[in-house]
Amino acid sequence: MGHEDTEILEDFLVETDELLERLDQDLIELENSPGNLDLLNSIFRCAHTVKGTSGFLGFTTMAELTHHAEDVLNKLRRSELEMESYTMDVLLEAFDLVKTITEDIRNGQGDAQQDINGVVERLGNIITGKTPAAADSPAQAPKPAEVPAQETAPEPQAAPPKPAAEAPQPKAQPAAPTPPPKTESKAPAKPASKPAAPVDERRKVEQTIRVDVDRLDALMNLVGELVLGRNRILQIAGLMEDNRDGEHVEALSETSAQLSLITTELQMAVMKTRMLPVGKVFNRFPRMVRDLSRELKKDIELVITGEDTELDKSVVEEIGDPLVHLIRNSCDHGVETPEQRLAAGKPKTGQVHLSAYHEGNHIVIEIKDDGKGIDAEKIKQIAIDKGVISDVEASRLSRTEALNLIFAPGFSTAEKVTDVSGRGVGMDVVRTNIEKLNGLIVIDTDMGRGSTFTIKIPLTLAIIQVLLVGTADESYAIPLVSVVETVKVPRTEIKTIERKEVLRLRDEVVPLVNLSDVFDIETEQKDELYIVILGLAERRVGLVVDTLLGQEEIVIKTLGDYLKGTPGVTGATIMGDGRVNLIVDVGSMMEMATAESAAS
Repeated sequence: MGHEDTEILEDFLVETDELLERLDQDLIELENSPGNLDLLNSIFRCAHTVKGTSGFLGFTTMAELTHHAEDVLNKLRRSELEMESYTMDVLLEAFDLVKTITEDIRNGQGDAQQDINGVVERLGNIITGKTPAAADSPAQAPKPAEVPAQETAPEPQAAPPKPAAEAPQPKAQPAAPTPPPKTESKAPAKPASKPAAPVDERRKVEQTIRVDVDRLDALMNLVGELVLGRNRILQIAGLMEDNRDGEHVEALSETSAQLSLITTELQMAVMKTRMLPVGKVFNRFPRMVRDLSRELKKDIELVITGEDTELDKSVVEEIGDPLVHLIRNSCDHGVETPEQRLAAGKPKTGQVHLSAYHEGNHIVIEIKDDGKGIDAEKIKQIAIDKGVISDVEASRLSRTEALNLIFAPGFSTAEKVTDVSGRGVGMDVVRTNIEKLNGLIVIDTDMGRGSTFTIKIPLTLAIIQVLLVGTADESYAIPLVSVVETVKVPRTEIKTIERKEVLRLRDEVVPLVNLSDVFDIETEQKDELYIVILGLAERRVGLVVDTLLGQEEIVIKTLGDYLKGTPGVTGATIMGDGRVNLIVDVGSMMEMATAESAAS
């Protein structure tokens, strides 16, 4: 295969991925608003494009399958067929098979690996009216798909050469969203689309360009160096102003301020080239919730907000797995059956809200349900029964600490307990992925009314905000996303439990780690201590330091092979005065606190 052929194939795969993702979203939306002809036409055009390009490139099996799906869609848009649950099941099954064939093509296996006869027969039966009774249709529903993080949809890319008539036409955004009528199977209520504007939309597609991620990484590194230079100049200008040493101080201050502004704008522009809307991940969940609600025999509506919120591509790729587990558990253990909800005086249809928004240099993602909530006492009892904690340890736990037991690996790998809203299955995966991103997760629950899981993660992993702290004459940087709060307390408030120093902070007992002990630094005993409360996923630890030096934006530098794996350190940064500051590894601090507790 020549270079040009390879490029055409790559473009075909990228475009097909995007079209199949859009088909999934649009079909679920169509189930909520079956009379939306504009949406139906958009779905038909997507299927027609996949059929045309696959046939043009010689993928006859894929072309045949999409041709039969297109026939069903054509009859639906001509009102020769009515949209029923079974019809939607088979259409979704057909496009799932197209996805599988696309993966086969991507792996160099061609498009003839899959048997399409069964699906083609079912599509043909729909056209001829030979469909099973409505009561049998749920049995035909495809199993809910587990969607791993690496399946994040690719960035917008250039489409292959093909006839203009077959170009995909993205839906136009509605001017005023209005909720569509609900149908028997619940899915996200999204607004109906207005007719597409073909010329404008096509021009918008042509304005995208494919850029190798390595080039963006190199550009980001250069911007990082520029940020360090800016910090240095700002510090020198500040010192010169303080000492009033020279008639050009004012000019230098003006120039450094202008450099700072330009650097910040350039930094944001480069970061935006790596940004993707979180909707790239969110848009996979309506289908998952639809399938889950049918499997669990529940009425569940997924409501998505903030899908346009953007964050770094590397972060987008990592958040898929934790969100899959959290949403599955909200549906499985949070939302009750229709009968239970009616008995509790709730609407028959349960809701799961998935939302995202920016907060400073972080993104906050919330998964909220209106289910039965989590019983902290039952969680404790399950943890005791499974040997995760002892009776004595359980008696000391606060409500928050008890709820956080669901993230413990021993709890998570236990058999699923269906009569408890413990949400324990696979939650250690959630913890692992959020820790990898230096993120936090907080649980808020109200018995009988529902639960909210709040995740807070940095927008990017390259340039971060830190809290600078000091112990003796040394200074260290702590990622600000992991800082829950800082407190100043008298030494008398530090208690010792089983030879381990702890601090009682409101309703929690927080284990302490002394920064000077971690890095073997001699420091004086003081009557008052600064304690930085650190959080990673659901866990908390207090880091004892001598001084708080303020916040700063830094560029993370790796330590290299020689220093890689140094306990307590995750990287380094160069400060404005040229000194190297070590970046504290919050995960290591957590492990040290746990290890010391176990040892005592």
